[in-house]
Amino acid sequence: MALIISKLNKTYTNGVKALDNISLTLNNGMIGLLGPNGAGKSSLMRTIATLQKPDSGSIFFNEIDVLKNPMEVRSVLGYLPQDFGVYPKVSAEQLLDYFAILKGITSKSERGKIIQYVLEITNLYEARRKNVESFSGGMKQRFGIAQLLLNKPKLIIVDEPTAGLDPAERNRFLNVLREIGTDNTVIFSTHIVEDIKDLCQNICIMNKGNVLKYTTPQKAIQEIHGKLWARKIPRELLETEESEHQILSSKYNVDNSLTIKIYTENPPDDSWASVAPQLEDVYFISLKKDQNQKQ
Repeated sequence: MALIISKLNKTYTNGVKALDNISLTLNNGMIGLLGPNGAGKSSLMRTIATLQKPDSGSIFFNEIDVLKNPMEVRSVLGYLPQDFGVYPKVSAEQLLDYFAILKGITSKSERGKIIQYVLEITNLYEARRKNVESFSGGMKQRFGIAQLLLNKPKLIIVDEPTAGLDPAERNRFLNVLREIGTDNTVIFSTHIVEDIKDLCQNICIMNKGNVLKYTTPQKAIQEIHGKLWARKIPRELLETEESEHQILSSKYNVDNSLTIKIYTENPPDDSWASVAPQLEDVYFISLKKDQNQKQ
């Protein structure tokens, strides 16, 4: 299965170019869509999910022309938007039954089987008779996954699903995504690098409607190996360092000093130590390069 996106463009009425000639081929597995707010991630996913039309370009999924046959792709699509609204004072089991009917599952016994399956895979079976209104944030997000799985989708899109979750809920939610990501094409949008580091086979970094990088996390990290340097400075010297070097990132230490990083083939002097690259460094470097090119 492959999702093939070709020369996709979208400009909103306010003049914002949300998608700028995007071309991608996404295969089975988890694809992490990473970028800051306003990068175009939600616009891309809404377009793939047939919730808005692009100005130009094409999208194909398993030979389905997504833009010409939206109803056909919706039959194999599962979509969890950033804000998933649910009905109050209705149990998870009842609400899933309602969604299953809307998705065309007319057989009561078939609905019962698929509802049990999605509740179990999302670890909500024990809470099936509780009102969804009473669920925690993480449980509501897992319920969102449960409802999108009702039609056994092959293409799954989740938009910023871990925003606002505590660490335990976030881990439970990511484990559910791992479970369903094996046999499907799953596009997972986030601006949190940590979410996709150990989850996704491929990473797509976007900014201002453009794809900056599409590769595997391992290849992306390998590309910058030996080119990252760091040193510790008093925090009051940050402005001075920024005027002398292109600082990639800065982090506070326990003693209130800062550790700053730069990306370069060779360090400016011996005070800089080589450091092992992380996926967040790939992200920052991609954004810095894009910013420099547009200046």
